[in-house]
Amino acid sequence: MMIHLSNILKPVARIRLRKLAVATVPEVGLQRFPAIAVQEIRQQQSTVRLKLQNPGIAIMQWICSALPAAALIIFCMGFFLSSSGQQASRKTDPISKADQKLLARSEDSLKIFADSMVNAYFPPDRFRADSNFVRGLVRALKIKHSFYYPFDSLITTSRLYAPDSAFRIITWQLRKDEYVFLQKGAIQLNTPDGSLKLFPLFDYSMYSAKPEDSVRTHNNWIGAIYYKVILKEYQGKKYYTLIGFDDFNFGSNKKWIETLTFNERQEPVFGGPFFSFKEDTLQRPVQARFSIEYKKDAAAMMNYDKDFDLIIFDHLISESDEPEKKSTYIPDGTYEGFKWEKGQWVHIDKVFDFQLKDGEFPVDERLRDDAGNINEKKLQEASQRNIERAERKKNKSSSK
Repeated sequence: MMIHLSNILKPVARIRLRKLAVATVPEVGLQRFPAIAVQEIRQQQSTVRLKLQNPGIAIMQWICSALPAAALIIFCMGFFLSSSGQQASRKTDPISKADQKLLARSEDSLKIFADSMVNAYFPPDRFRADSNFVRGLVRALKIKHSFYYPFDSLITTSRLYAPDSAFRIITWQLRKDEYVFLQKGAIQLNTPDGSLKLFPLFDYSMYSAKPEDSVRTHNNWIGAIYYKVILKEYQGKKYYTLIGFDDFNFGSNKKWIETLTFNERQEPVFGGPFFSFKEDTLQRPVQARFSIEYKKDAAAMMNYDKDFDLIIFDHLISESDEPEKKSTYIPDGTYEGFKWEKGQWVHIDKVFDFQLKDGEFPVDERLRDDAGNINEKKLQEASQRNIERAERKKNKSSSK
């Protein structure tokens, strides 16, 4: 079985014009989610590093914006990935040549453990590999200026840099058995002298009856494999919003939106009064974090759209009219969202004013032929219609 990248991070082509290339990768089990998302994660990492170290990145971004969609994907990804290699590192990275070699050797060892902790058949082997991975990772991160080393070959982990490069967050998951997945992770701060300041993340999800209503530290974190980080500011304070995947249980998955801040001691704080439903018809209390739960083999979209400046996600319904069973929830063709407003993410009950009719396929399916190839003309036409609908709604709202 092959699984499409679009089924995890659902191209926003269903919403507006964004011509994404869809890569297929072998499905090794849902625990391999970070590997499926590795293209987006690597591109973001490379972009952040280059923004820090190479002012010329603005020129390359301008070139990318002027290219056709297919050429943009190939050119931009090729440039960013190759530029984050050893030649660019020698010129711009503060890591010494000797430390580069040490980190490369450490990475070679780590990728063996990273693979085993996901793919080893027996649970004791997976736990042993995870333990070795953690110890080896900490040793590697103690090397001076390791913050700038990407660890790109660790494809079973997610490694995200904050947009301002204040930190990076590394997350992965460990399959305990067929029913339980444990999320693990760490936050590495970007220190001026290159020394290590690391906060391990301990997943407390299985002990939390109501994970949406509490502020947490790195010691009782609600685990997820993060694939997006968004930076917002309000009254001079920075708020980092994380979007992640949780292989929740045997019958369902979750996706989480989590807000991360740092206290006066520069320690991570997860959650707070950040998710408001004040504009909904049916009022709900403010939540510390937000999640959707859906059927295991369903493809539910949740991601940030930069152009609309919204977090957009699928509205879910029970396919069997059993709303108490989250394992029956699937997308119904409409979208909800959150907008950033005065230090909170405010819920939008319906982002767009259209809905798929019975018998219609989602846009990202109709735009492909039997071989899975994208019809660029249909993509552009469908996306343009979605943009126009969104603009009409925006104009209608502003005229009220």
